[in-house]
Amino acid sequence: MKVPGKDTYRIQDKIDLILKVNYNSSFFAAIFGLVCFFFLDIKGIITYTFLGYAFINLLNTLLYQKHNNLTLTYNLTSILSMIGAIIITIYSGGIESPFIFVLAIIVFAGYVTTKVFGQLYLIINLAVLTLLFLYDTGDFRISENMVPLESRSWFAYLSAVFAVYLLGGVFGKNLLSAHHRLYRSRNEIQERIEEKETLLKEVHHRVKNNLQTVSSLLSLQSRAIDDSKISSIIKSSQNRVVSMAMVHEMLYKRDDYLSKIELEPYVKELCDYLVRSVKGSGNNVKVNLDIKNYKLSIDTVIPLGLIINETITNALKYGIAEVRDGEIHVSVERIADNRYKMYLGDNGIGYSEEINPKTSNSLGLKLIYNLARQLRGSISRDYSKKGTHYTIEFEEVVEQFNSVDS
Repeated sequence: MKVPGKDTYRIQDKIDLILKVNYNSSFFAAIFGLVCFFFLDIKGIITYTFLGYAFINLLNTLLYQKHNNLTLTYNLTSILSMIGAIIITIYSGGIESPFIFVLAIIVFAGYVTTKVFGQLYLIINLAVLTLLFLYDTGDFRISENMVPLESRSWFAYLSAVFAVYLLGGVFGKNLLSAHHRLYRSRNEIQERIEEKETLLKEVHHRVKNNLQTVSSLLSLQSRAIDDSKISSIIKSSQNRVVSMAMVHEMLYKRDDYLSKIELEPYVKELCDYLVRSVKGSGNNVKVNLDIKNYKLSIDTVIPLGLIINETITNALKYGIAEVRDGEIHVSVERIADNRYKMYLGDNGIGYSEEINPKTSNSLGLKLIYNLARQLRGSISRDYSKKGTHYTIEFEEVVEQFNSVDS
């Protein structure tokens, strides 16, 4: 089932709220104007303003069905409401008019739609209130209170009813309904997220199991072959498979699903496995790690793991094969926002400068250089130190790990 997003609900809620406010305010403005004319003996501009607002605002609301421009409809309504409220306020007592509170409803309606409109109408209405106050306290007059003395209590009562109904019966009711819909949509979306997280964890679990099955098959195959060279090649392939399986195992074990892998525990587990796999449990190889709490994408960690696998495997097989107390160093540091530098080295015998991916048929060596390029990085060797020392600069990538071909 396709679940609408939060923005879809919010937009529809705004449309429903604005249209309901427009219809209700137009209806009650018309009723208010008729009551003023026939029962309260309020003739002239106040009545005409109520009736004119009701007609124009209703027309504006009906035109929304044609152009579907909610911002236009809302702003026309707000401008009409503000002009109408100012006129009625001026001619019904000025700053002491009971209808002045409708200006606050206009500001409230602005904040219900967007913060920008709310702030805009707040500034405008504060300025209007200030002008009304200065007008009432000054000597200059352009109007008198058009509400007859005997009708002022009823006019105040109806003004309060009009304001309270709009705030409570229209805004309050619809905002509460919108809140309930958003709450339900949030729960639905959260349920879908949890289902997807469970599914993704299960996918990682199955990928890990499948890779481990492949690793076991390669291990059995290597034992059944008498040729030590072929057996070694199969064993190297097994280690590559295991380095990838570890990534999926770590993702599966996470309590919170993120597509990021904690680099330090992954490298430590991989190095320990490689040392045990090549040298056995009773070895004298020391692995020194200097990796901070970096979290990298799976598309970055898998090629990094393969690079580490190749360099450490080569070091264990050839570099420190004859060294009594072998040492391997792995460090990673951030050099930019999404760029890193990894150092890999050992205290073994190293290999000649003439040996490189172009002059050698070594699959491991080609993999190291190809994977470094895949990570949008560069690789260099330090020949001034004993052993083999690589410095690899790389970039965190997403959805890039597809092939190790050059």
